[in-house]
Amino acid sequence: QVQLVESGGGSVQAGGSLRLSCVGSGYTGRYCMGWFRQVQGKEREGIAGINYDGQKVWFKDIRFTVSRDNDKNMLYLQMNNLEPGDTAMYYCARMRAFDYYGLHLDNVDMWGQGTQVTVSS
Repeated sequence: QVQLVESGGGSVQAGGSLRLSCVGSGYTGRYCMGWFRQVQGKEREGIAGINYDGQKVWFKDIRFTVSRDNDKNMLYLQMNNLEPGDTAMYYCARMRAFDYYGLHLDNVDMWGQGTQVTVSS
């Protein structure tokens, strides 16, 4: 089955950290990968992207670090110093490409089901 599955979300107090994981299965190829998040009622926004070999990285905020392990088909998002404004559903995405201006929804060809992150003050 071709899918992306996220894990690692949860509830944390402001200033805390979380590490999200995403495992891909059922496909091969040198895809870019990214993380998006969405607050209910707002548009989904890209927050970090990485190309296949890890040489090209983009992130919305320096508190976020994206990495990947291609041997394990894993994508990670390390989030530090979390704020209540980071509360959202976080999605892993497979992308055709991205540039240094950000991640574009049009470039996503597969989504995970999402994992909720809640940051309390």
